[in-house]
Amino acid sequence: MRYNLQSRNKQSRKKLALLGASVAIGALALSGCGSQKGQGNAEAESGSGSDGEVTIALLLPESKTTRYESLDKPNFEKYVAEANPEAKVKYSNANQDATQQQQQVEAAVTEGVDAIVLDPVDASAVSSALSKAEAKKIPVISYDRFFEGADYYTSFDNKKIGNLQGQAVLDGLKAEGVDPKSGPVWMVNGDPKDPNAADFKAGAEETLKAAGVEIAGSHDTLDWNPDDARKWVEGQLQSADEDPIAIYAANDGTAGGVLAATKKAKVETVVTGQDAEVDGLQNILRGDQYATIYKSIPPQAEFAAKAAVALAGGEEPEGSTTYKNTPTDFVEAKVVTKDTVKDIVGDQIKAEDICTGGVKKLCDDAGVK
Repeated sequence: MRYNLQSRNKQSRKKLALLGASVAIGALALSGCGSQKGQGNAEAESGSGSDGEVTIALLLPESKTTRYESLDKPNFEKYVAEANPEAKVKYSNANQDATQQQQQVEAAVTEGVDAIVLDPVDASAVSSALSKAEAKKIPVISYDRFFEGADYYTSFDNKKIGNLQGQAVLDGLKAEGVDPKSGPVWMVNGDPKDPNAADFKAGAEETLKAAGVEIAGSHDTLDWNPDDARKWVEGQLQSADEDPIAIYAANDGTAGGVLAATKKAKVETVVTGQDAEVDGLQNILRGDQYATIYKSIPPQAEFAAKAAVALAGGEEPEGSTTYKNTPTDFVEAKVVTKDTVKDIVGDQIKAEDICTGGVKKLCDDAGVK
């Protein structure tokens, strides 16, 4: 499902909006959002206008992962406003409910928004609603989680992130002086409905198996729920013949559930996570969690915002690469350990959020300020 965007007859006010977005996209491509390669616009060459009322629907999946409300939404709104001050963002959060998100997509289509930016709870559950968007020639951006039929996709290279996570497990074992072949490793994966979780799992398994690791247990965490992760690990610790030498956790939330179970059982093991959330970073500084994965959200939100404004104006953005035949921009990610927490403190992660209570002294020791 792809739309012929260039054949659309858009009103002139939306064309004016595109000119401003084209300049912004070009600047993003040149600056690369730091170290990132940016997307460009294939048609518009110049212009300084940012006039034109357009409405862009931003549909995010859940709020248990703190990034969506605290980083994705405000950054997306910021960059849309920069590209077109008259553009409106219609925001909805599905609260991990696929049916609710389907209704939100249908509502956006019925309202006649000019573009939809969607991070799906379950891509298969919104397919019928997306076909309605196609029928109305409303362009759709796949944000963070890929789904077929998108006009543009921006995320992180999720299999590569899985490779980084697997390597972090190996590095954590090495730091403890533990042979990765000396005992079982368990995997606490993400939500099976989330295509990113499958990529994380595939990448981590690839790296771990290449090192000769025995993956003795694997669990897909429903809805990314830390309590589901905790319950599974508790059951494993009660029934397994041997304690794990490491537990891969797909994100910092599930890592928190893992740690709740291992601490209760007084089992010490290497635990890793993802997303560089405050709780995860605090666990790293305490020495409870070995590593997380830092993903800079503002560049991703900026890519999506500039593409959305361009698509709303009837133009087709280009990515720096393609993923499954879809124009794509990936944002780089990196492993964070206790020694490197200080290196990621800035606009996205603030020291005052991490360094509270008993963690303040640990921040001082780690140079986090």
